[in-house]
Amino acid sequence: MKAMILAAGFGTRMRPLTDHCPKPLLPVAGKPLIAHHLTRLAAAGIDDIVINVSYRGEQIIQALGDGSDYGVRIAWSREETPLETGGGIRQALPLLGTAPFLLVNGDIWCDAELSALPALKGALAHLWLVDNPDHHPAGDFHLDDAGAVHVDGTPRLTFAGLSLIDPALVADQPPGAFALAPLLKRAMDAGQVSGQHHRGAWVDVGTPARLDALDTYLRQSPAAQ
Repeated sequence: MKAMILAAGFGTRMRPLTDHCPKPLLPVAGKPLIAHHLTRLAAAGIDDIVINVSYRGEQIIQALGDGSDYGVRIAWSREETPLETGGGIRQALPLLGTAPFLLVNGDIWCDAELSALPALKGALAHLWLVDNPDHHPAGDFHLDDAGAVHVDGTPRLTFAGLSLIDPALVADQPPGAFALAPLLKRAMDAGQVSGQHHRGAWVDVGTPARLDALDTYLRQSPAAQ
C-alpha cells in the first residue's frame, strides 16, 4: 500500500515560525515534523510515499530527497499554488495509482497502529476519529456502533487527519483546487465511509503552542517516537 502525506499548505497558523521554514520541516524532538511520519510509515511496512509540496516546497525536497535516509521511497507532487486537500490528491493520482492508499495530514502526530490496516470493503474512505480536543469541542462526525461515519448524529468525534482513501473518491473531479470534505460528506450520505475511534495519543500541530507541547511529550516519552 502507498501513503500520501499532505505538505503543501502555507502554515499560516504557525507564523512567524513558518515565515522562512515550511511547517513540515519545523523541528520536533530533534527532527523535522514530517520525518516522524516517514519513520512511522516505514516501521509499518509502508515505504512508497507520495508527498505534495507547494509553499517552500524545494526546501522540503532538498531536506528529504528520495527518502532513502528514512527507509522509504518518496515521489514528489509539485503544486504551483496549493490545490487544497482534494485537488492535491487529484493531481497526485498518477503517482498513487488506482488502489486505496493511506492519507496523512502533514500537521498531525498520531500513534495509531498502521501495520494492519482495515479493508475498505466497498467504501470510498475509512477515517480515524479521536475524542474532541479543547480547541475543537464540537467535533466533526458521528461514528455509529456498526463503524459507519455520518455527517450528523451524536456523540461526535474529531477527524484525526488520518484516513484510507479510494482514488475513486476524487478521480471524477476536474483538475484544480478543491476541498476533500464535501466529497467525504457526500460519500457519508451514501453510506460509503467507515471509521474507527482512536483512543491513543494524537496532536493537531496547528499552533506554536501545540508544537511545543508535542516536542515536550516526545522528549519525555522517546519510545513514542
